[in-house]
Amino acid sequence: MFPACRYYLQARRCIRTLKAVQVGHVAPQVYSTQRSSSTVPRITTHYTVYPRDKDPRWEEIEMERFADEADVVIVGGGPAGLSAAIRLKQLANQHEKELRVCVVEKASQIGAHTLSGACLEPTALNELIPDWKERGAPLNTPVTEDKFSILTEKYRIPVPILPGLPMNNHGNYLVRLGHFVRWLGEQAEELGVELYPGYAAAEVLFHEDGSVKGIATNDVGIGKDGSPKDVFERGMELHAKVTLFGEGCHGHLAKQLYKQFNLRENCEPQTYAIGLKELWVIDEKKWRPGRAEHSVGWPLNRNTYGGSFLYHLNEGEPLVALGFVVGLDYTNPYLSPFREFQRWKHHPSIMSTLEGGNRIAYGARALNEGGFQSIPKLTFPGGMLIGCSPGFMNVPKIKGTHTAMKSGMLAAETAFSKITDENLQSETAGLYIPEYKEALEKSWIWKELYAVRNIRPSFHNYFGLYGGMMYTGIFYWFLRGKEPWTLKHNGLDSAQLKPAKDCAPIEYPKPDGKISFDLLSSVALSGTNHEHDQPPHLTLKDDSVPVAHNLAVYDGPEQRFCPAGVYEYVPLETGDGMRLQINAQNCVHCKTCDIKDPSQNINWVVPEGSGGPAYNGL
Repeated sequence: MFPACRYYLQARRCIRTLKAVQVGHVAPQVYSTQRSSSTVPRITTHYTVYPRDKDPRWEEIEMERFADEADVVIVGGGPAGLSAAIRLKQLANQHEKELRVCVVEKASQIGAHTLSGACLEPTALNELIPDWKERGAPLNTPVTEDKFSILTEKYRIPVPILPGLPMNNHGNYLVRLGHFVRWLGEQAEELGVELYPGYAAAEVLFHEDGSVKGIATNDVGIGKDGSPKDVFERGMELHAKVTLFGEGCHGHLAKQLYKQFNLRENCEPQTYAIGLKELWVIDEKKWRPGRAEHSVGWPLNRNTYGGSFLYHLNEGEPLVALGFVVGLDYTNPYLSPFREFQRWKHHPSIMSTLEGGNRIAYGARALNEGGFQSIPKLTFPGGMLIGCSPGFMNVPKIKGTHTAMKSGMLAAETAFSKITDENLQSETAGLYIPEYKEALEKSWIWKELYAVRNIRPSFHNYFGLYGGMMYTGIFYWFLRGKEPWTLKHNGLDSAQLKPAKDCAPIEYPKPDGKISFDLLSSVALSGTNHEHDQPPHLTLKDDSVPVAHNLAVYDGPEQRFCPAGVYEYVPLETGDGMRLQINAQNCVHCKTCDIKDPSQNINWVVPEGSGGPAYNGL
């Protein structure tokens, strides 16, 4: 709970109770609004689509919010946000300055929404916390063996990993990133950073001059029909001189900022992938701690970008982390990333490792794959974008943690200089810090991303995967990204699907319950949970579009690209058609639906704080 607000909320509850006695509540069934045809079943009830100022059920509800002040507010307690917070407090202590830094994180615990492979390159960590080994950082598995392969349906073709190629992992560590992020949180708290897990940043606040003022956390106690419950509580405002947005891939506040400040005006559209991951305990005889295996090819065709990883972890028991990545620019609406993942595990080279083992965890998330060409403008009055929110992932390396951390550190250093400048005369109430972009361009992040900028878009050719590999082998190996051209991506991932009538359905084998599994049993292992009685946070701009467009043209691709079974088409109760059912409780916060929806009708917003997956070291 933010300081001083506990008593404020208790007082407000008493006032609301008195008002309820005086005026009562308007019955929910009195309110009914349709955005489209009256024959379309109502799906969306969220206030971002149906404003509360037009809803009579909210007329007597107190909407005042408690406000608190900080020097810097950071949205997102991931590698970027926590690295920024740590660096800010390091600088404040070094210069003997008082600096209040607050981090808000939607997960119930720091690290609970974190998912990655993860093969960690320690460059940024060495800079941020040089004595991380003495401090007990959970980097327990240095990479001792690298393997890269092209898979056919039955065979594995080894590919040599030459020094200097992106897939060379010498000096890196295989980690459970959620545990590493939790450790970063502990380091931040030791320095005096205020961490607020369980608080979802739901709204960007602005000064009258248009600069960012801070954020507001989400309201709680709203019924599934959009009405206020007796336990309704307004969110709280956090104001700051500078707000850093490190929400992760495709952050919902960052989307608003892109539009508000036209941040994507001079860059290419971002392109994405979905990554699915499982954690297994395997037979100890098959365990090779420190081995990192990567593959491309089967079961994907040559024109579908993707690949896999299998990491042998040294965590005190024979654990392996395995995952499958599919580029979201795929074209066949019948493709299911989840079922491709399950099918991949039956390849002889993978199944031999898993047989006799036990799957203990599952999760999924979206990844930024646009790289250098898709980096937006990063600074605006009152704020900056850091980490995977703008997208600093090195795609051929399949690594983004080190670049995310470094971006947070650079944002912290430039923000600290401005905040503590006693002679600063700012033109806006929220500080504008263009020096952040300048610092990035001088850093190893810029050099690294520029060098690999053409590798991902080089896959857009007739030969697909194989053409891209040839390009990488020739131009990256010899020129290290110094070729005098920059390739372009194909555009928005949502625009890539072909109509169902032009594509062949994909027949997937049934899961055997030993190596491959069904979707719902997998989601159960994610630990995901949401308050049932709240408006679905998967909102639709128009409730009629899913059936009229997505189902009619693309055979309902959302029921296949979602890795958690959130979307399904079911018969109408009248029996004369179909309707979209949204199982919001299943959501693992991957944002794939918001990215890949061909009608761009889905808008992912934050649910009540603490909702979502409960990953334990994914």
